[in-house]
Amino acid sequence: MRVEDMKGGYTTGSCATAGMKAGLLALLDHTTVDSVYIENPQGQHIEVPIKSVEVISDTEAKVTVMKDGGDDPDVTHGNDVETTVSLDTTGELMFKAGFGVGTVTKPGLAMPPGEPAINPGPRAMMKIVFNEFCTRGQGVTVTVSVPNGLVLAKKTLNHTLGIEGGISIIGTTGIVKPMSEEGFKNSLIPQLKVMKANGCETAILVPGRIGQDLAERVLGISKNQMAETSNFIGFMLEQAAHIGFKRILIIGHIGKLIKLANGSFHTHNRMSDGRMETIVAYAALEGASQAVCEELFNCQTTESTFPILEREGLNGVYQRIVDRASLRSERYIGGEAQVGIIITTLDGRILGVDQRAQEIGAIEHWNIPCMS
Repeated sequence: MRVEDMKGGYTTGSCATAGMKAGLLALLDHTTVDSVYIENPQGQHIEVPIKSVEVISDTEAKVTVMKDGGDDPDVTHGNDVETTVSLDTTGELMFKAGFGVGTVTKPGLAMPPGEPAINPGPRAMMKIVFNEFCTRGQGVTVTVSVPNGLVLAKKTLNHTLGIEGGISIIGTTGIVKPMSEEGFKNSLIPQLKVMKANGCETAILVPGRIGQDLAERVLGISKNQMAETSNFIGFMLEQAAHIGFKRILIIGHIGKLIKLANGSFHTHNRMSDGRMETIVAYAALEGASQAVCEELFNCQTTESTFPILEREGLNGVYQRIVDRASLRSERYIGGEAQVGIIITTLDGRILGVDQRAQEIGAIEHWNIPCMS
């Protein structure tokens, strides 16, 4: 299905804003509604269905809205967002994190440490509602809860970013558009900003769990200094350099990072491959015969080449891969940062470490072994 044919939805921020509006309608106008229109910061109006309204007292109401992400693969899709509205006489709009909504614990995010993880976009939308209903010195405290939030948070980057206790209430426009590649890439950037704000001088980029586990377990690197890249290694390299990191270490499985050696920085298999061709070329440079090159060329995975390379004494191929990947990576970002490379097997055994990675490890006092 094409992105333009997919159904959109609304954000957790829209859910909370709709809940706030429905709650104020119940308390101030004594009206119970099954949907409301809310306004986003861009001036667009969004209709949001209301699942339930519970008037707790003359000054408090709880509204439940089910998050609908449309056709977007969102972990919060189908989950309830509960918004409790409490009236007071402060004349101010206050926000609280209820159960399942996180609290910011590290600098570098949209909200400062100590604040509920309710982002500026949702706060702006709720301010519009506040200004509409509370014109005579009325104050409102909005508490947002997500009953399944603790479970959902484990499927997000919140813990890495420094958001504890649940998910974030997010959305800059209030509208969920089916996830574009650009949107997913941009969702990875906050990892780097948090690292920089917390004083990290070297950025560790890991395409996935293999690199992360090795960095933490073997090299003694904190998770707080790592950013996941998925397949967008080139994009994250550019972002790390732009944010100001002068040293970058990329750690991951050979099947992913060998693509950097041949100049492919979007590593999804539909976008780039050439793994076997690269191994064959480097094996030939190491002195492999045509017959061995043919054998390697017919392998289906990088892991299946290991026994052949071992048998033929061609382990120098791994060093060529990391050296070339480092060179290509530094070229990719115009020499704005030093880039070291470490490649591993599926079970976390280190195959190759380039000189730049050794130098970075020495500066940071990490346990990076010498492979040469």
